[in-house]
Amino acid sequence: MADAILRGRLLSFRAEPAGTGDRASYDYLEDGVLVVEAGRIAAIGPAAELLATLPADAQIEHYPDQLILPGFIDLHIHLPQTQVIASYGAQLLEWLEKYTFVEEQKYADPAHAEAGARFFLDELLRNGTTTAMVYGSVHAQSIEAFFTESERLGTGMIAGKVMMDRNAPAALLDTAQSGYDDSKALIARWHNCGRQRYAVTPRFAITSSAAQLEAAGALLREFPGTYLQTHLAENRAEIASTRALYPDAASYTDIYRRHGLLGPRSLFGHCLHLDEAELDLLSGSGSVAVFCPTSNLFIGSGLFDRARLADRRQPVRLGLGTDVGGGTSYSMLATAAEAYKVLQLQGQNFCALTGFHQVTRGNALALGLGGEIGTLAAGCWADLVVLDAAATPAMAHRMATAAGRLEDELFVLMMLGDDRAIRATYVQGRCAARK
Repeated sequence: MADAILRGRLLSFRAEPAGTGDRASYDYLEDGVLVVEAGRIAAIGPAAELLATLPADAQIEHYPDQLILPGFIDLHIHLPQTQVIASYGAQLLEWLEKYTFVEEQKYADPAHAEAGARFFLDELLRNGTTTAMVYGSVHAQSIEAFFTESERLGTGMIAGKVMMDRNAPAALLDTAQSGYDDSKALIARWHNCGRQRYAVTPRFAITSSAAQLEAAGALLREFPGTYLQTHLAENRAEIASTRALYPDAASYTDIYRRHGLLGPRSLFGHCLHLDEAELDLLSGSGSVAVFCPTSNLFIGSGLFDRARLADRRQPVRLGLGTDVGGGTSYSMLATAAEAYKVLQLQGQNFCALTGFHQVTRGNALALGLGGEIGTLAAGCWADLVVLDAAATPAMAHRMATAAGRLEDELFVLMMLGDDRAIRATYVQGRCAARK
């Protein structure tokens, strides 16, 4: 017995697009059916074939004019920063002191953490995001609240308590030992509990001592299925401060290497100002560089050089994230639009196929979860987003000249779309948000 049956225009990627017109990179059904059982995709195929196999009284949710894709995946976002988004006029280090650290102290209150987690996850689902890599605050209860709400909703999330033992307000400091202990307890409680996974989360080298980074590395060795998330080379003042704190290291990236933090499950936000030796460390270890365009522009950190990382003899693995609250939108559509503009400034191409591959299958591969999320295929979780390219008058007006051309429609969605273009979001085949 099917839990849910969806019918519509189904789009899913099977390979990274080589550029515009790469028809071999994706599967597209103009009229397709997707059957969900036990939260996963049980069958997918042309409506003309699958409808005949279904009971005559089967309840089918039909989206004849919309696109149905895998749910979006956000690889870098901060739970406690939802109320500092759009805070005026500061670059990274001042922004942290003036806004972020003030707001994050509120997450010492479990009730505040619970309310924040509910808002955060509702906002993600409203924007079509069904999986995210999430930073908590330094407080263990921020992640307890987050995972509790995620498990209730059935979403598959990756998150961790921030580890931070210096260069922050006293109310936000743990120690190398307490950060290790709290993280270990959260791993025991939440890692692989249902669909939840844990990310060891030292904020960055400025706010973690060598002892704390060593503790983070110890957690990764003790729990090899966990992830690592932190920040790297976002801002030139940040880099200078980091190098002063770790004068014996060859580079910012080398600090993380020395403490065992590089690897295929390690995601580094930003990666804007890296030398060739640092790129070698990232590519050689299989680490992931996460492009956060709206944040990089808003905080004035710099322009991500995607081609420099992707076109090397040994490419650096890439991801895309919103970085709310330094980022200015929860929408992966708006984030992809800003990525297009950042790369345009550098003479680089970021076509719609590449953008939609990145926010679905590409980000899933960056997490090592390509067989679970990011693709419409039998056995994958039925986390889905339904997109409406005529969601606003301006989009509908533009679509009048793009009708019937899939790549044009995708580009309209990418450049003009936001939460209004999300007709519905499904988690395990259940509708979690609908317009």
